[in-house]
Amino acid sequence: MYTSQKKELLKNVVIIGLILLIAIVSTRYIYFKYKQERNVDYSSESLNIVFHEKTGSNITLDKVTPVTDSVGLSSKAYTFTITNNRTEPVKYKIYINDDINTILKDNCKEYLIGKEYIKISIKENNKENEIYTLSELPEALLLDTEIEALGEKNYSIRVWIDKDTTIPNGSNLHYHGTINVEEG
Repeated sequence: MYTSQKKELLKNVVIIGLILLIAIVSTRYIYFKYKQERNVDYSSESLNIVFHEKTGSNITLDKVTPVTDSVGLSSKAYTFTITNNRTEPVKYKIYINDDINTILKDNCKEYLIGKEYIKISIKENNKENEIYTLSELPEALLLDTEIEALGEKNYSIRVWIDKDTTIPNGSNLHYHGTINVEEG
């Protein structure tokens, strides 16, 4: 009788162990599959640029809800990481351009939100947010900076409609843009 209880206990431990092993392996597989789908690589010669959203470098603002800057700073972030592969500093520029391909594909040029109503913020690593109106960016240049040798910088960009807009809430106007990082 004592050996049959021992066999039953051993059998239960083995079954529970197999279930835990399957759960751990499955969870790890799902996590890394999801992580790889989210990271979109736009690398150049010297820089590795990885966007952490499924949309990659594309920005879409399709809900017209004018908000204050404090609410806009808590909206959806477009995040990416820039890594320098060289042993010397590299200069680069970050632009926010209209996504012409999406605008032409959707045939929506007449439904675009005016750039004077679109607010944008950029935050590098743990620094403060810098807030701009899209129309005040010369040649769509958001940031002109440099990354140290073998360095890495994380950015988050947020886009929202300025609270002082004359566009009615819930309008069918929208914005399509792209984040472009250029070396040099």
